[in-house]
Amino acid sequence: MDSTSYINIERIKLFLALSRTPHGLLDMATPAFAVLLYLRGAPSPAVIGIGLLTAFAGYTAVYAFNDIIDMRADRKKASPSEQEAGSYMDAIMVRHPLAQGLLRPAEGLAWALGWSAVALVGAFLLNPVCALLFLAGASLEALYCMLWQISPLRAVVSGFVKNMGAVAALFAVDPHPSPGFALLLFACLFFWEIGGQNIPADWEDIERDRRFCARTIPVQLGEKKAAALAFACLLLAAALCTALFFLHFSEAGFPAALLVLAASLFLLLIPGARLYKSRTRPDAMALFNRASYFPAVMLAVVLALIV
Repeated sequence: MDSTSYINIERIKLFLALSRTPHGLLDMATPAFAVLLYLRGAPSPAVIGIGLLTAFAGYTAVYAFNDIIDMRADRKKASPSEQEAGSYMDAIMVRHPLAQGLLRPAEGLAWALGWSAVALVGAFLLNPVCALLFLAGASLEALYCMLWQISPLRAVVSGFVKNMGAVAALFAVDPHPSPGFALLLFACLFFWEIGGQNIPADWEDIERDRRFCARTIPVQLGEKKAAALAFACLLLAAALCTALFFLHFSEAGFPAALLVLAASLFLLLIPGARLYKSRTRPDAMALFNRASYFPAVMLAVVLALIV
């Protein structure tokens, strides 16, 4: 491999790091498992193809916009520990390449807008409602970033953002999805996001956030109450997701519920209980990392039940 090719590959890695691609790929399992569970089978090949590209483009764009909007705050919080590969999923690749000056803001914006265009076209082809949901998700992500020093209720906003992909997926396969299914799915993902993603992720930055008077849940409530809230949310997520599978797979409700309960115990409840007991940063990162695999494991459960 010549030096030019190596440099190009390294540049591509920076753009993928801007979009937190490893995490984004895991998040793509969310709309996938939502659709397969809803249909109890696979949609048409055309919907699968367009849906996969649209989901990748959407998550890639939204994660990039997060870092673009948060660039100044990330520069304030930057420390030698930014490169914590292996201990924190969002640091597997270069963390905050814009804040570190490894990419120019114009480059990051062009990357985010390009993937946004792909996501919008794909979403519109699936269902115009999906395009509106993508725009709503991107707008809510911007609001989430702006609330960093304003209110811990930004966690609620993040719960809505993480649901946009799953809800859009339902509209992609059914113009009028079941309200009961959609509500139960929304609640499950909402509490999973707050307890398994938002609170642990903010815990990772707790010391730096305190210095800059951020209004995150760990900073505002303190470690003890934040850990208790995270565990309560994880209990709700596990119960709601178990109920979702039990009710929707009526012919195999009990085995489905057992599989989901076992996965929830391993991915959410055990690491959540450890954080509640220890209230330490390493256990918060461990919870975040393990909970990030929850949608992918739910996808595996659905596939197993369908097959």
